[in-house]
Amino acid sequence: MRRHEFQPGRLLAGLVLLAAGVLYLLDATGEADLPWFLVVPMAAGGLALSALVGMVTYAVRRDRRDRISESSDR
Repeated sequence: MRRHEFQPGRLLAGLVLLAAGVLYLLDATGEADLPWFLVVPMAAGGLALSALVGMVTYAVRRDRRDRISESSDR
């Protein structure tokens, strides 16, 4: 398998959704008593944060790519 670039936004989204799933699993088994209105905003906020991280990562990589191509043009 070829190496691919690291994408922190996708990693963050996966970790947040995994945490939400674990919390729901703990609630279903009776280990924890969590109301739905705590887990749903956590998942939505985590997805929004991961989208922000993804956009910042894209902007940084685009800027770095532009600087490299600009220096090679000279």
